[in-house]
Amino acid sequence: MDGYQPTPIRQPATMAYICADCGTENNLKPREPIRCQDCGHRIMYKKRTKRMVQFEAR
Repeated sequence: MDGYQPTPIRQPATMAYICADCGTENNLKPREPIRCQDCGHRIMYKKRTKRMVQFEAR
């Protein structure tokens, strides 16, 4: 099979979350339990995006 290129295996993307108790940044993968890796707190905030978001209001 000349020219065959297998599809690359992608690693699951991690999302950055901030712990509500201690404030440390945690990177969590999908299906990983939502828990701070430092203090064990289970309330996490999603980190704000750097992309500009604009809405048109009427």
